[in-house]
Amino acid sequence: MTQRDNILIRFSHGTAMHFAKETTLLEMSEHHAIRDLYAEPIAGAIVDNMVRDLQTKIREDSLVTFFPVNTPLGMEAYRRTLNFVLIMAVEELYPNGTVRVEHSLSKGLYCEIGLPNMTLTRQITKQIRDRMKEIIEEDRMIERQVYDRLKAVKKVEEESINDERACLLRQLDQNNATVYSPVGDIPKTERQDTLTVYQCQDHHVYLYGPMLPRTGYLKKFDLMYYSPGVILRYPAASPHEALPAFVNRPKLAEIFAEAEQWANIMKCPYVADLNSMIEAGTYGQIIRLAEALHEKKIAQIADKILKRGKDLRLILIAGPSSSGKTTFAQRLSIQLRVNGITPVPISVDDYFHNREDTPLDEQGNYDFESIKAVDLALLNEHLTKLLAGEEIELPYYNFKTGKREYRGKKLRLAPDEVLVVEGIHALNEQMTYAIDRACKMKIYISALTQLSIDRHNRISTTDTRLIRRMVRDHQFRGRDAVHTLRSWYSVRNGEEKNIFPYQEEADVMFNSALLYELAELKKHAKPLLKAIDQNVPEFIEAQRLINFLNCFKELPSDKDIPLTSILGEFIGRSGFSVNE
Repeated sequence: MTQRDNILIRFSHGTAMHFAKETTLLEMSEHHAIRDLYAEPIAGAIVDNMVRDLQTKIREDSLVTFFPVNTPLGMEAYRRTLNFVLIMAVEELYPNGTVRVEHSLSKGLYCEIGLPNMTLTRQITKQIRDRMKEIIEEDRMIERQVYDRLKAVKKVEEESINDERACLLRQLDQNNATVYSPVGDIPKTERQDTLTVYQCQDHHVYLYGPMLPRTGYLKKFDLMYYSPGVILRYPAASPHEALPAFVNRPKLAEIFAEAEQWANIMKCPYVADLNSMIEAGTYGQIIRLAEALHEKKIAQIADKILKRGKDLRLILIAGPSSSGKTTFAQRLSIQLRVNGITPVPISVDDYFHNREDTPLDEQGNYDFESIKAVDLALLNEHLTKLLAGEEIELPYYNFKTGKREYRGKKLRLAPDEVLVVEGIHALNEQMTYAIDRACKMKIYISALTQLSIDRHNRISTTDTRLIRRMVRDHQFRGRDAVHTLRSWYSVRNGEEKNIFPYQEEADVMFNSALLYELAELKKHAKPLLKAIDQNVPEFIEAQRLINFLNCFKELPSDKDIPLTSILGEFIGRSGFSVNE
């Protein structure tokens, strides 16, 4: 072997080795000097800060970091591969059957299975689960195939399996964008004339992102009947962990079903449908319809509050980051005033303990997201007095000094007034423990995306909120995309601890997602993501989000977006005061 045929691979643990040019990452991972370093099977690799699957051929000197299955990237590949196994099982048992991946639910993935002339039952679900187990026990090889894009479009059209995918591929070709599939060779430009497809025996699928090399990697899963579909369940952090305990979320499931219904009302279930409307210049109609659905829902919530009568004196609003809580609260306030009810907001932030009394997290830092950071005794004392008709002096929390102050601001509720409290703990009964439950209405708000990329590839609600937050952080807080991405893990941990466990406590849920929003957010977010340097860890996530956003055509104009839109809170054209 000549020197020119060699490539030097430096591994993150400090080893450097020579390999033949075009050696695959799988072959490298099987070298005893590498394999013996990992207790768990290797799922993929980061090559020069780009995520790659194990079938990638390396053609030049590179820095390689392998990640095993019990890492976040490894578990993403695990879930993606498990999804493929579900699709294979349905196709083998029911040749004309279809799988539509809808959304996350109860620590799993809710899917709907279409069967010719049949209705899904528990027994059929068990048959599919058993076939999945057989496929996993067979330890089938999963191979990556690379097709010419135009040939791939033709192939998909001929099969008539996934028409929305063929439509999206044509649109991406016209848009000169990458396919959302960051697993092949590193592209030199944003254009790719190839499509990455994963194949297992006679099955092939377009699932975006790296897959595991064999089905035998899938150690634990379950498929549970959940009418009218199924929930595909998987471990949270490691293939060998027990499955999370199932917690039924019927209210959340209902709001997701409503989101699907909204997409069908607007005849826009897939990204390709939205792109077609933008191409045809009819996107103004989809904006107006999406905003009208929001306004109708908010008005219905205000009517429910009115029907509760004078006993309802406290409205509590909670939701994860970038759900649009501030704009929602102001739009709800308008509808309440229409109903003759005057909302009076109270800021929970003003009831923070003095900084020296704030609890600490595991790292010894002040944990401002803990419910114990709030002076619950004082908050409940004031709420009790206000609802009894007494006057209080509102506190003011000085974030510069970390001290609570009193500046002479008094408050007494009039008969037509109700208190509105917004905060991450608002659904937690502990926050307002002194107030009778009958006096409260709890509202949960989140951005539950209605669109899917195609029937096998959903759009994560977390991604939508992350992109919203990134654009808002840049617009109003002077933070770059690196800062947003770097802090997102902590934000998500706080939500998992303080918000999501209390979702079902809500009396009402509001979906703040807008069908068209990613087509508008793309023009704001993509330049921020492209500015991230390749040498920082956040570059990996930035590339994933760029490839995702490339699926969307941009809105040519934002003139049809009303100033009252929740989206205005993030893009900087809101008619409300939302960025204080």
